[in-house]
Parts: sequence; C-alpha cells; structure tokens
Amino acid sequence: MATTSGPRYLWILGRCRRSLGVAPPSRALAALVPGVSQVDNKSDFLGKKPHRRHPGIMQLPRLRLPQALTDTAQLLLLECSVPNVEKQVQALTNYLWSRHLPIEPEELQRRAVHLEKKFLENADLSQTEEKLRKAVLHALRKTTYHWQELSYNEGLSLVYMAARLDGGFAAVSRAFHEIQTRIPEFQPQTLMDFGSGTGSVTWAAHSIWGQSLREYMCVDSSAAMLDLAEKLLKGGSESGEPYVPGVFFRQFLPVSPKVQFNVVVSAFSLSELPSKADRTEVVQTLWRKTSDFLILVENGTKAGHRLLMEARDLVLKGKEKSPLDSQPGFVFAPCPHELPCPHLTASKPLACSFSQAYHPIPFNWNKQPKEEKFSMVILARGCPEEANRWPRITQPVLKRPRHVHCHLCCPDGHMQHAVITARRHGRDLYRCARVSSWGDLLPVTTPSELPPSSAEDPPES
Repeated sequence: MATTSGPRYLWILGRCRRSLGVAPPSRALAALVPGVSQVDNKSDFLGKKPHRRHPGIMQLPRLRLPQALTDTAQLLLLECSVPNVEKQVQALTNYLWSRHLPIEPEELQRRAVHLEKKFLENADLSQTEEKLRKAVLHALRKTTYHWQELSYNEGLSLVYMAARLDGGFAAVSRAFHEIQTRIPEFQPQTLMDFGSGTGSVTWAAHSIWGQSLREYMCVDSSAAMLDLAEKLLKGGSESGEPYVPGVFFRQFLPVSPKVQFNVVVSAFSLSELPSKADRTEVVQTLWRKTSDFLILVENGTKAGHRLLMEARDLVLKGKEKSPLDSQPGFVFAPCPHELPCPHLTASKPLACSFSQAYHPIPFNWNKQPKEEKFSMVILARGCPEEANRWPRITQPVLKRPRHVHCHLCCPDGHMQHAVITARRHGRDLYRCARVSSWGDLLPVTTPSELPPSSAEDPPES
C-alpha cells in the first residue's frame, strides 16, 4: 500500500443516488456508491497495520467468562434446590426476548375510545352503557400486551444467572471495548451499574480497565440479586475475599447530585421499569451522574431499540447539564450522528442491533458457542469531532467475488447500501470492507455535497 503524510482517510463519495434511467439490477446497485475514490493526504491511514486490523474494527473475538466467575456460577447452581432448572432457564429466556414495553395510560385510553366508537357504530340500540363498558374492557384485555414486573427472589435470581450472565457479559464487554479501542488513553477510576443484577458489568469492566478502576457501585432494587452478585465475587461464599476489589452494593441510587462516575451503565434494566415516566426519571438521573460515558444496553429487539432511542433523544434534546461539567452530550456509538435514527424512520422500522460471539457457561444444556444479539447506545460528555465520524456497518457484510455489500448508517443520518469494488473504490477501501463485519466502522468519510454518481460500470464479479 502506498504511504502518504498527514491524516489519511478513504472517501466514499456522496449519498445513495439511483440512476434516473432503467438499468439492470447490478448496475442499479453499482450506483449506490460513486465510482470515484479519494485519499486525503493528511495522515498515514493504516501505517504499518494490515487491513484486517484497520482502525474501524470493533468486533471482538469469541468471548469467554473469567474462569473464576464460570466456576462459581457452576458451583452455585449445583448447590441450589431450584427444580427443573433447564426448563426454567429456557422459559425465562423466551419471556425476556419476547417482552414488549408496557403500554402507557394515554395509549390505553386512546384504544378504549376507539373501541367504544367502533362498538357504538355496530351496536344494538338496546345495548346498555354497562354492557358497552364490559365489551370495551374485554376487547382491551384480548388486544393489549400485559406487561408484568419481575420480582427477583433467590430462586429466580439463580435462574437469571444461568440464563443471562454470559450473554450480558458479552454485550457489555463489546460496548466497553469500543471505548477502549477508540480512546485507549481513557482510564476510568469509578463506575456505577444501575440494575446490576448478577454483576456481569463489574466483571466486564474489570477485564477491560482493571488497572485503573478503583470503585464499582452496583445498584439493584433486588436484595437477592445483590447477595448473588456478591457471592459470585467471593467464590460462592459470603466471607471470602472478593475477586474484584472496591465493589459496593446498594438498593438505591446515590442521592447527592455531586456524586459522579466516569462510567455509568444500565444493561437490560430500563426495560424492567413500568412506565415511560419512570424511564425518563432514571435516564435523567443516570446522565446527571455521568462525568464521561453513559452506556445503555438492551436486547436486540424492536422494543429494546425503541427504548434506547427514546433515552438517546431524551439526553440529546434535554437542556440539563451536569452540575460539575458544563459540556453537553453527544452520541459516541453506534450512531455516527445525532439525527433521528434512520431505522425508525424507514417505511418498515427495524431494530439497530449487533452481535457478539461468546462461549456460554458449560452447564449440561449449554455447551455450544452462542451469539448475543443486543442494541446499545453510548453517550459521552463533550462535543463530537465530526472528522472522526465513520459510517457504521449495520448488517452482516456480504462478501461476493470481487465485490462487497455493506449496509451503512452514515453521518448524514441516512442508510446507504454500498457495493464496493477494488476497481471503482480503490484497493485499500475494498480490502478494509472485505475484512470488516457487522458492527464495525468503515474508515471512510462521506461528504454531503458531491456530484451524482453514474451507473456505467456494474460491480466486478
């Protein structure tokens, strides 16, 4: 690869623009990425690194829990008296993944009014008000999702540990890894985990920043969960030496507005709150307690993604600033912009989710490698540096002979289906795209004002 001096970025030119004329499908796809590649002569882009290690790579190899955590989890489950653990684990997993957000009172009222009007149009004149009310309630019960708050006692906490400890660790590790990769000089000293559950966030943070972190604050409303997390840290006993020092457990958030943490995390916890008002209050509180990064992680479902975008917009649109830091917030990841999510504004809304491979805790029913599908948003204090914002790959990369399909979320707030070839876009961009995967950043910049691309050349095949 030829070398140049100064920041060296590869460019994908322009937005998605289709040819006005009728063209074969291959030519229409070729038009999605302009056929010109430019290199900015300001820095050595790759340096001496190979393409497979370009700076946009964010995916982690298949993860494995720390051996001490795996051993303790197996020991605790072996000692417990929970009947039919395997069936309970599967049932809880299915329930959590099929869960929707609780319906708001305003929406419930709107549905009731709509049903009442519908029944009145088709109802018998002799129908009484009482019968109409019962008919509306019956229809609401049949068509409304019945959200229920989970009460984590000792037994359910152990089932949750068996079902979600390893997957949660994988998702949060991937979020931490993005910060570490993009800002290697960041060395947090304090961390708060809201809805800490079994403590997977603490273990993941210790694996990434164990040399600098001095305080871990775990907050969970369930006393049984806090007891289980502490046992996992102490090798299964209540009096042993903790594997991770400096961990504190609380059932309530710190009251003082001056108490801040370098990293604040809420992993799979916002979906446990009963209403939008509760979520709003918690997100605002967590943001006030954030001095550097607020990390929110949920299941990679439409419900999980909508919930995170709701929290993202709340922070970005809120005028409230930290009492200790006058800087506003911006989206660090995964969005390369602060604009409305193009997944939600599409004609068929999709969940913006990612995948992380991991080795599960080797229980009898749980020995094959797995993939954790999750959605995340990382909010940071400060101002975004537009020059460093690269498009995010939002779907699995399709590698074909001599061309690559990448679906990108771009800094201009639009989705782009890029068909990249070495001939049309340069060897460096083509090879970087070919070794990239779902969730990585494609190291290119996309100027907003460029001439339209032509569809003269189809992708090489």
